[in-house]
Amino acid sequence: MVQKVSSPSSPVTITVSSSGGKGGGFRGVGLTSPVPRFSLSNNQNSPLSSRGNRASSSERRASTGGNGKYCSISKDDAKQVSSEFVNYTVHIPTTPEHQPMSSSLSSLPDEDAKDPGKPNRSYISGTIFTGGFNSVTRGHVTECSSDLPEMVKSMAMICGMNGCDGEALQGDGRVPCDCGYKICRDCYLDCIGNGDNCPGCKEPYMDVPDDYDEARSETYDQARPLPSMMDGRLSLVKSFKAHNHPSEFDHNCWLYETKGTYGYGNAVWPKDGYGGGSGVNGFEHPPNFGERSRRPLTRKVSVSTAILSPYRLLMAIRLVALGFFLTWRIRHPNHEAMWLWGMSVTCELWFALSWLLDQLPKLCPVNRVTDLSVLKDRFESPSLRNPKGRSDLPGIDVFVSTADPEKEPPLVTANTILSILAVDYPVEKLACYLSDDGGSLLTFEALAETASFARIWVPFCRKHGIEPRNPEAYFGQKRDFLKNKIRVDFVRERRWMKREYDEFKVRINSLPDSIRKRSEAYNSNEELKAKRKQMEMGGNPSEPLKVPKATWMSDGVHWPGTWSSAGNDHSRGDHAGIIQAMLAPPNSEPVMGAEADEENPCDTTEVDIRLPMLVYVSREKRPGYDHNKKAGAMNALVRTSAIMSNGPFILNLDCDHYIYNSLALREGMCFMLDRGGDRICFVQFPQRFEGIDPNDRYANHNTVFFDVSMRALDGLQGPMYVGTGCIFRRIALYGVSPPRATEHHGWFGRRKMKLSLRRPGKVAKKKTDEMVLPINGEHNDEDDDGDIESLLLPMRFGNSTTLVASIPVAEYQGRLLQDLQGKGSQCRPAGSLAVPREPLDTASVAEAISVISCFYEDKTEWGSRVGWIYGSVTEDVVTGYRMHNRGWRSVYCVTKRDAFRGTAPINLTDRLHQVLRWATGSVEIFFSRNNALFASRRMKFLQKVAYFNVGIYPFTSFFLLVYCFLPAMSLFTGQFIVESLNVTFLTYLLVITVTLCLLAILEIRWSGITLHDWWRNEQFWLIGGTSAHPAAVLQGLLKLIAGVDTSFTLTSKSSTPDDGDDEFAELYIVKWSFLMVLPITIMMVNIVAIAVGVARTMYSPFPQWSKLLGGVFFSFWVLCHLYPFAKGLMGKRGKVPTIVFVWSGLLSLIISLLWVYISPPSGRQV
Repeated sequence: MVQKVSSPSSPVTITVSSSGGKGGGFRGVGLTSPVPRFSLSNNQNSPLSSRGNRASSSERRASTGGNGKYCSISKDDAKQVSSEFVNYTVHIPTTPEHQPMSSSLSSLPDEDAKDPGKPNRSYISGTIFTGGFNSVTRGHVTECSSDLPEMVKSMAMICGMNGCDGEALQGDGRVPCDCGYKICRDCYLDCIGNGDNCPGCKEPYMDVPDDYDEARSETYDQARPLPSMMDGRLSLVKSFKAHNHPSEFDHNCWLYETKGTYGYGNAVWPKDGYGGGSGVNGFEHPPNFGERSRRPLTRKVSVSTAILSPYRLLMAIRLVALGFFLTWRIRHPNHEAMWLWGMSVTCELWFALSWLLDQLPKLCPVNRVTDLSVLKDRFESPSLRNPKGRSDLPGIDVFVSTADPEKEPPLVTANTILSILAVDYPVEKLACYLSDDGGSLLTFEALAETASFARIWVPFCRKHGIEPRNPEAYFGQKRDFLKNKIRVDFVRERRWMKREYDEFKVRINSLPDSIRKRSEAYNSNEELKAKRKQMEMGGNPSEPLKVPKATWMSDGVHWPGTWSSAGNDHSRGDHAGIIQAMLAPPNSEPVMGAEADEENPCDTTEVDIRLPMLVYVSREKRPGYDHNKKAGAMNALVRTSAIMSNGPFILNLDCDHYIYNSLALREGMCFMLDRGGDRICFVQFPQRFEGIDPNDRYANHNTVFFDVSMRALDGLQGPMYVGTGCIFRRIALYGVSPPRATEHHGWFGRRKMKLSLRRPGKVAKKKTDEMVLPINGEHNDEDDDGDIESLLLPMRFGNSTTLVASIPVAEYQGRLLQDLQGKGSQCRPAGSLAVPREPLDTASVAEAISVISCFYEDKTEWGSRVGWIYGSVTEDVVTGYRMHNRGWRSVYCVTKRDAFRGTAPINLTDRLHQVLRWATGSVEIFFSRNNALFASRRMKFLQKVAYFNVGIYPFTSFFLLVYCFLPAMSLFTGQFIVESLNVTFLTYLLVITVTLCLLAILEIRWSGITLHDWWRNEQFWLIGGTSAHPAAVLQGLLKLIAGVDTSFTLTSKSSTPDDGDDEFAELYIVKWSFLMVLPITIMMVNIVAIAVGVARTMYSPFPQWSKLLGGVFFSFWVLCHLYPFAKGLMGKRGKVPTIVFVWSGLLSLIISLLWVYISPPSGRQV
């Protein structure tokens, strides 16, 4: 049986068949790349309007990329599918929105076709979409869920009008029209008032109620948003502003909509249901909306002058002291050991430059605070244009990335997802996307289990105000969980939730074994079938059969992603693209839960039980294509989310970084939506870590960077992007320039020039690479630069017209609120986002499959200008640099309660490899056009210095290596870097050391770090500088000169230890690495040198104690910094691995023999 189903909002034809594939009881939906949906506003000033509807001419074009083809199929040509395509037949396992089919309902689609009164099925939730290179985009669905009668019943109760989810009229089993079209009371009254035609059959209604006038007046008595704000769909945004004219608020219309009344020349706000009140004549004064709209969402708090002024003064003193010291060193060489003097002076000059580059950006540190009450008042409280007080906050798409379930345990990822789904942000404005770059069935089924568990965990968190909303972190807290809890049912419900979570953990942990056993059973069955078929065909039974060892899903079909035993089209680098909406988009209105029962003892009658949309995404991978690691996966999520939800803001998190503060998103949005926030490209949060040993042996907390350097950059043009815990403005990721920018001219950028970059015809002439978006349909008749810019969008973003059409929508939704007086041509009116989202249909998901294909980015600007930037293993720093280079600003948001928390490698080898990857990325930046030396004039001078330091710091390692060996050379030879330790040298040395210590103390004062954190950072600076940084420089040079590319493995994420296990067991594991050779050599050489120097001085007839003291002091300085490294080599019980002794002895012997050869001992004196 084959049936065609066509979505009313899309011209795509869906072919539903009840046969094909293995395991009956499913329906395969074959789709091609659909015609993009265009929801164009009738308002020519709206950003959704196109001049001349240029997009319409390209709606039905066929596009080709690589060897694959895309085509649009309508009802007439749905059957004409090219034979070049390869069809994927895929089924899905049990998910929260998709349960095993009931056999009694197998004929439901046929009945739906016969009975027009039944609603069309939604193929989004419970449908897995696949496709990619040279293959048809296909959606594979099952019949229905086990509770389908209830679901159909609830769907039949919903209004059939697009964008409306109100309850349909029932009226004694009758519907308003004989055609059976479901419609709610409000839409029915509107249709009666607009021609009396049924929207289903287009015929006039036969029976118009007698009380129509009374019912219609009652409907208009209800407070609702003004009709001039928006249509019923989010994509039909209309602007309040006429062409180049400020808007005027219609007080008469507002009074009619809200039943307000006029006082003495002013509108009086009614109290308690628009009628009774305690004020004069039952009314009170209206809220002061004007004053509330002007209150700032954020404040910048400068560091105390009592700390900052001495800090800057000490910097100047130390800089002067370094100048005099280096001058003195150059003028007073050591003629007895010129080679020693020359190497030491060269290193000291470089160290002075490195210190200056690191210290200059710290001149202007700032702190920032937010006011969440103002955010709620401005965006979620009743106002003139939003009388009902619906949430007017913009949408946020949350990206979580993972690649290997073995190194990134699914339970860790699941807890991160749960913390996102339970975050304190409007549910309908939130969407979560998980990028599985490994295409693993384990991750897929773990996400399905997570979505199921979220149905009880999220309401529990909302009811009791749970913090943090990561169940593993919450139940693992070592504090009184009853603090500030006043509900009597909390203890009982917490005990039940803890038991449910333990069962959830068991299910997640058992998935690998379950998948393996299931696949073995299915593969054995396939082998038996193949042998039986071979015997039927008369073949030789002894001839071996080649049956692929597939990975099977729970419903008996092949998993379209990566198999445990790699096969064709099913390996880590060769599999189809997959999209599965685990949780469908929620309704716009709150849905309250049910009372407690035996199955669910948690009473949620007062809790909104809706869940945000949750989507599984695995981009297509094929051999011969550069997939660009994490940056490519993030860009695939950007395109997918633009089509499916198109939130104007994006939060990206690593799979091990969960939301620790449920208000974190609101804190970040305060900066984006405050006055001047339209110039902010991203809000970076500090990274905080759990599971670190109490002594923080390897400086894993990295507090000096996150609390000192990043706060200081916040006082310039903004902090750098560090890869996770960052809220982006979507159009900034698209490579669009900010609305305004400042160019810095002259020495140190002292002369400033203001630029307005959103005026067509000005910037485009000056800079050919400038990307601007027309605002409110502004058009210059003398210049068609705006039209040219629009025509270039498909070339920059690819051939998906739906993706291109979503760009101005995202820009519009991310604007600041318009003042009540109608000021601000680049703002949006209040209440313009307080409407339901456009329903997600099958065509959108099919289009999303096309944009994650492996060849979509060919001949586009993805990765070069748009999205995450390619070409470096530290794509995060490069992406942030490009945004700052265009003139954008960023903000550092340090919340009172940590916004996010994650894990860090506490093992020495893992930590060194992590630092190696970062340093290699910095070397790549230095030798690329992303070097700050080539930055534009829109970047501040000190911001350039900070970015330049990011690229140059690995090169300090060579000078540091030389300086670490100099004390040993001095002790071996009996010479020193100066002829004698005179008063001048010691005075300079004392001043430089004291000023450094005082600067550290003041940094501790204004940043809030501890002296222990500062010292650990200094120690690991030397450990990394003598191990990972030299290797990074060599790898960078090899890539530059010989084109040898290096590959890095994922940093292993630590899983939760079992009860009784040592929480810091990984800290004591010694894993040998070539990076350990140089630090071990330095330690052994300095220890031997101290012994040699002491022995020589004690037995010398003319002992030179001053030179011995100088050499021993610097050797001891080196060994103190390497102490954590030495402790890490000894393991937990102090047992040093044999390889350490072997390498140490070998290196010491080689160095000793080499030294004897260079400087042979003199004969014995008589």
